[in-house]
Amino acid sequence: MPELPEVEVVRAGLTPAVTGATVQAVTIADARALTRHVAGAADFERALTGRVLEQPARRGKFLWIPLGVEAAESRPRALIGHLGMSGQLLLRQSGAPEVRHERVRLDIHHSVHGELAVVFVDQRTFGSLAVDTLVPTPDGAAAGWGTSRAELPSQVAHIARDPLDAAFPDAAFRAAVARKDSAIKRVLLDQTVISGVGNIYADEALWAARVHPETPARALSTRTVNRLLAKIRAVMARALAEGGTSFDAQYVNVNGQSGYFSRSLNVYGRGGAPCPRCGTPLVRVAFTNRSSHFCRRCQRRLTVR
Repeated sequence: MPELPEVEVVRAGLTPAVTGATVQAVTIADARALTRHVAGAADFERALTGRVLEQPARRGKFLWIPLGVEAAESRPRALIGHLGMSGQLLLRQSGAPEVRHERVRLDIHHSVHGELAVVFVDQRTFGSLAVDTLVPTPDGAAAGWGTSRAELPSQVAHIARDPLDAAFPDAAFRAAVARKDSAIKRVLLDQTVISGVGNIYADEALWAARVHPETPARALSTRTVNRLLAKIRAVMARALAEGGTSFDAQYVNVNGQSGYFSRSLNVYGRGGAPCPRCGTPLVRVAFTNRSSHFCRRCQRRLTVR
């Protein structure tokens, strides 16, 4: 599943092409891509056709593109997207042939870039698009990356800020961890506690911080939690610089290019290989419907005293 770095790469790639563009036409090839838009496909098309797109924003794994305000609307609205397991948002020339697994296409006109198409592709159909109302952020700070507005889609209101957000509440995160009996990796994957962290970056950050993924969260000292948060930020910043993690053709930027952070992974997907730090064979164990990768020697499991 695309995590924060992969979604941020998409947001950044869309920004110059869509900011200020006008939606000329909406083509829905598969209405399953609109599961978050409960009013249906016809309403989705009406809501976007003729609208001006503003600068894309992101929180965690969600991204949205605010729509230019219309007098008839009581609240501003935005096109919101979640890439799910295999979703892609691609930029294509207007009139380009339909691509495999294409679900929705927006034909847009930009005063500088001309006629373009924003294409939502999703092989496994777990991703979705919707038009949603923007609501105020509870803390009054800017909603996320790419925006200075203190408004976010109502469907994102329950999602915590992500660790790269300037307004991320470090103290509240430490307090939340201290209250949790569940494994620290499970806490990191809880998008209501900290957003944008998925299986890949949880494993990488836990290894970097020398924390066992199954250690009960409240067993961690404040110093260890601070170290873990710093490692999460460092891992994600590096992944962003390298274009995200791509294991196959599903994880690409808006131009269809793969990121190369997979070459820098220390533990994820490397079960049985030597730990880069101590040489002990790395372990791969089942974790819900996924896997965890860690070093038994470097990452000792703690218990609650």
